[in-house]
Amino acid sequence: MANPSQFGFQDASSPIMEELVEFHDHALMVALAICSLVLYLLTLMLMEKLSSNTVDAQEVELIWTILPAIVLILLALPSLQILYMMDELDEPDLTLKAIGHQWYWTYEYTDFKNLTFDSYMIPTTELPSGHFRLLEVDHRLVIPMESPIRIIVTADDVLHSWAIPTLGVKTDAIPGRLNQTSFITTRPGIFYGQCSEICGANHSYMPIVVESTPLAHFENWSTLLTS
Repeated sequence: MANPSQFGFQDASSPIMEELVEFHDHALMVALAICSLVLYLLTLMLMEKLSSNTVDAQEVELIWTILPAIVLILLALPSLQILYMMDELDEPDLTLKAIGHQWYWTYEYTDFKNLTFDSYMIPTTELPSGHFRLLEVDHRLVIPMESPIRIIVTADDVLHSWAIPTLGVKTDAIPGRLNQTSFITTRPGIFYGQCSEICGANHSYMPIVVESTPLAHFENWSTLLTS
């Protein structure tokens, strides 16, 4: 959960999000180096007198051609690595299905029989003390921690988007199409997200809450719901 006046990312709760944060910091350092170099050259050009030696300089042209290519390679290699990691789907321990509606989510645990429920936002007038306004739901998506999770995302009416920032997950929910993604939670906790695709008048009133629990607690919870 983000803190008030927070400028950075939320604390990463999955290996993918940790990689995304590291790549963000890496890209910022590259941008800082480029800005520093450009500022230094501008200052140098303003303070020094121009001479004919800078008009036809083959070495300078060679440097400003090769250097941007090296910078692009330094950015492209880690970016491609993260993209492949995000698309990689090993054998999941649990498969879920998230269906977007106007304006709530339906979750199906496909590995269990009759384990399906709707998740609605709790109205402000009914919100318990200490809970987050516009983010809390009546039924959370409970998953086991440190287990590969595959989630299949679709929609029933209009475009939606299932997004959890702290897990590094954002998948579009498109009617008539199944999109899938995977993630692993590295710690127990409650992670909040929202629909990230404008889907109508109540777009901001369909939050997503994922509760990561130890495997024993998840088994007790699933047994209680399916019994």
